Amino acid sequence: MLKQLESKRSVIATLLFSLLLFVFPQVSFASGDVPLLDLTSHWVGYASLVIFVLAYVLVIAEEEIHMRKSKPVMVAAGIIWALIAAIYAGQEDTAFHHTAEVMIRHNLLEYAELLLFLLAAMTYINTMGERGVFDALRSWLVNQGFTLRTIFWLTGILAFVISPIADNLTTALLMATVAMAVGGDNHKFVALACINIVVAANAGGAFSPFGDITTLMVWQKGVVDFQQFFVLFFPSVVNWIIPAVLMSFAVSNERPKALNETAKMKQGALVVVGLFLMTIVMAVCAHNFLHLPPVIGMMTGLGILKLYGYVLKMRDKNALDMLANDGQTSLTVEGIAKHKQPFNIFQQLERAEWDTLMFFYGIILCVGGLGTIGYLTVGSELMYGDLGATNANILVGLLSAVIDNIPVMFAVLSMMPDMDLGQWLLVTLTAGVGGSLLSIGSAAGVAVMGQARGIYTFVAHLKWIWAIALGYAASIWVHLWLNADLFTQTLS
Repeated sequence: MLKQLESKRSVIATLLFSLLLFVFPQVSFASGDVPLLDLTSHWVGYASLVIFVLAYVLVIAEEEIHMRKSKPVMVAAGIIWALIAAIYAGQEDTAFHHTAEVMIRHNLLEYAELLLFLLAAMTYINTMGERGVFDALRSWLVNQGFTLRTIFWLTGILAFVISPIADNLTTALLMATVAMAVGGDNHKFVALACINIVVAANAGGAFSPFGDITTLMVWQKGVVDFQQFFVLFFPSVVNWIIPAVLMSFAVSNERPKALNETAKMKQGALVVVGLFLMTIVMAVCAHNFLHLPPVIGMMTGLGILKLYGYVLKMRDKNALDMLANDGQTSLTVEGIAKHKQPFNIFQQLERAEWDTLMFFYGIILCVGGLGTIGYLTVGSELMYGDLGATNANILVGLLSAVIDNIPVMFAVLSMMPDMDLGQWLLVTLTAGVGGSLLSIGSAAGVAVMGQARGIYTFVAHLKWIWAIALGYAASIWVHLWLNADLFTQTLS
């Protein structure tokens, strides 16, 4: 009775909310038709810079102070926008009063698209993990009895191949698990393999809209079409293969004892993989042919996954009912007898990286606030005006190694410098692979450091920065040479 009452309340609340959407007028998200003040020399501008820097220092120190990275940037975003709104609300000219509102809604719209896209992708990845897809792959690798050098190359190749679809973070964690399982107490091998995996995952993610947050942002912004990303394939290969070859000489060719690990995929695992690939196709088609945001295709695919989750749930529920009725253990389905509960797609939804998603909220609003103040315009003039597009885009990659590529790329997209396709692809490449220079420069590196704590460290990665830097420089050269026809402006 109580559940029925709650269900009715939920339906009534949904109907009321839907009616409110029609009753109240919608606020325009256009940010180009509102007057802006130059606050770069105002105390609010200086205070906002200090607040953002302090928040980001706390983000960098996450591992040391054990505070989730989303917390400081979310608070910083609120304070920065409150300061901006107070200045605009205090202007005598009423034309300025709604500037902060319109600008923050513009940033929220960009965040909403990113949030929903990533939520759908993360739910698919979590469901594949729950169905045992990744465990089965890891089990196969560790049971083959490969040499350490073979595992070094296999994990690198797989990281490069899988990351364009499953994202670089998930791929790096999966391959690092394999390296640690095979390497055991051989810390030198584990450290080298982890470095190789991080570089490969970041390089593989750089030529696909689905491989990294930065490439996704570039694609959703519409400055690079889906098929155009793939001209970065060969530069990405070069970025990984050069440090991989150099590091491979330090990997021994011994053959560790094969592990006897058993892991089987649950029923429906391959169906989920197929649905994920179909969802990616729908996102691409929605963007390329229907001129809709890619997130529409992803959310439709998430809905299909939830429908299939219902099929799995009912199958599991029927199996549990049969067990309860006759107690025949032969009727058990994978994991049902053990966990005593059917498959629940919303558990996979709950397991999304909410700290990361909230971190993106804070970053996008913080950078958007600094852009409203005027700092991104100043930065664009200094970087792309004085240094030139090529030098500025190379610098973006170096900054990504220290600051993190997400705020750097969002700042570039907010600046929207006048660049040709070749330059936009260059900044996509450098922002994607620049984080490999330092272990803290990418989400994949930070995550693997946490997984292989005490083995894959900042210092261990730093020892091979010269090899990674060679790959970084070579990948830029290959792009400038191989894709020279995409540069319509003079390289500078």
